[in-house]
Amino acid sequence: MKPRTPPPAARALLAVRALLAVRALLAVLLVVAPALVAGCAVRVPPAPRILIAPASGATAVPPEAGLVVSATGGRLTSVLAFAGRDPVPGTFDPARTVWRSSWTLRPGTQYVVNAVATGPQGVTAQVAGRFRTLTPRRAVAVASIVPADGETVGVGMPIIVTFTGAVEDRAAVERALEVRGPAEGAWHWVSSTQVVYRPRKMWPSGGDVRLTAHLAGVRAAPGTYGTADRSVAFTVGRAMVSTVDTRAHEMVVRQDGRVARRVPISAGMATTREYTTTSGIHLTMDKGNPVRMVSPGRRKGDPGFYDKLIDYAVRISNSGEYVHALDNVWAQGRVNVSHGCVNVHPDQARWFYEHALRGDPVIVTGTTRELEWNNGWGFWQLSWPRWLAGSALRHDGARTPSPVTPSAAS
Repeated sequence: MKPRTPPPAARALLAVRALLAVRALLAVLLVVAPALVAGCAVRVPPAPRILIAPASGATAVPPEAGLVVSATGGRLTSVLAFAGRDPVPGTFDPARTVWRSSWTLRPGTQYVVNAVATGPQGVTAQVAGRFRTLTPRRAVAVASIVPADGETVGVGMPIIVTFTGAVEDRAAVERALEVRGPAEGAWHWVSSTQVVYRPRKMWPSGGDVRLTAHLAGVRAAPGTYGTADRSVAFTVGRAMVSTVDTRAHEMVVRQDGRVARRVPISAGMATTREYTTTSGIHLTMDKGNPVRMVSPGRRKGDPGFYDKLIDYAVRISNSGEYVHALDNVWAQGRVNVSHGCVNVHPDQARWFYEHALRGDPVIVTGTTRELEWNNGWGFWQLSWPRWLAGSALRHDGARTPSPVTPSAAS
């Protein structure tokens, strides 16, 4: 059977009743909905706030303050900074609310920074900045570094950094000198233009050492900044330590603790101070074959004057002392007759010359003249506390002794 269709009048009445029901429902919702919404509202947390210092748009920024990015109301998730095209290294604090550049900024350079922070419920913020550092009135740079990059050295080798100009803020410069190596060490200022690094104990053989002078942006003196970084890396070779007993007239050479050579020697005759071999911890500094040696303080025709070319000469001080060849076998192993050097048979001298590395210790005993700590590389003459006293980071009054004038003895 087909369903019965209501008459038209009934259908109209049903439509009117449905419309009235809808209107009644809408009226109820208009009254109740605001209360429901007010009671269940969801508050969106504010985005983190990021601050970049120096501020974006700044010019002539002093580079010594570095770059700092901080966030409030969240944690830094990314900081990218570039000096020109070079990335800027930096580190976050443990809470990741602050990022600092590792070193001072490069003078006369445009920096670009982009930082992102994330707050509660994943709300993020991103900020970009751009600034330029000042161009200094005067510049200071690294004039030289000893040892050379890639060199293999002896276990006593110091690191000697010489600057192109005087350093007044020694602490700032010293903080910028980063040494990575297998031994504890410290810097000691020899003068306003030179600083020396020495390990507390001799370097372990086979170790790798790298110095990076993060000098760019360091304020060395009023209006004077470092403009470039410099880096060298070297390797510590076998441990070759030579002991010279001037009374027994013998040099014993040990390599990695084992005796490699016992060499008869003749040391300074000691008739004057200049002809007395210095006792103490020397280091081999350089070598030549031959080396011209001229008597210090004497002219041609004066008593005791000499001007000779000496073979297989290895220098151990700035006061003219060498370990070198001389064919006076009658004296070697018996009596000291030299002008201050340690002379040995030519065959032995050649062996020592061929095996010596810069920085090999040569320890001399038995004389009345002590090696001065600033005579050549006599830095091991200072005790560790005295060495630390020359650091600008540990002692305000770093000493600046007068340089030793080089001469030559034979």
